[in-house]
Amino acid sequence: MARFRFSMESVLNIKKKLEEQAKNEYGQANARLFREQEKLNTFLMRREEAKQKLKLILSEMLSMTEIRKMEDAVEVLSFYVVQQQLEVKRCEKEVEIAREKLTEAMKERKIFDKLKEKAYEEFLKEENWKEQKEVDELMSFKHGSKINNA
Repeated sequence: MARFRFSMESVLNIKKKLEEQAKNEYGQANARLFREQEKLNTFLMRREEAKQKLKLILSEMLSMTEIRKMEDAVEVLSFYVVQQQLEVKRCEKEVEIAREKLTEAMKERKIFDKLKEKAYEEFLKEENWKEQKEVDELMSFKHGSKINNA
């Protein structure tokens, strides 16, 4: 039996590598998004703590400078929260783009897998046809030699 060779094997291998690369990029984008979400949660917690501290200071009637310092801290943390929310949104977009790339790479690889499968099936049919032809010729030859010998 002849050996099967898929004519687009190199293209299929490239598609597999591109899919693997897209998977890696997607994983990295997801990890980056997770880190940025963690930062956002940290800022939110710190801001909430600062607000609670400010409320406590306001209820104790401390000095105006202490109150002003806590108000400033809350403002700064609010600014960080807004900036971090923007960063999280940017990372979410990157994840979405990476997911779309991965999906496209997977589709392309599957197309070439199907082409390879069909080519292999065609190869098997052709091999079976050749084998059947050889068997028929052999049978004809045997049948012809029996008639000549009789």
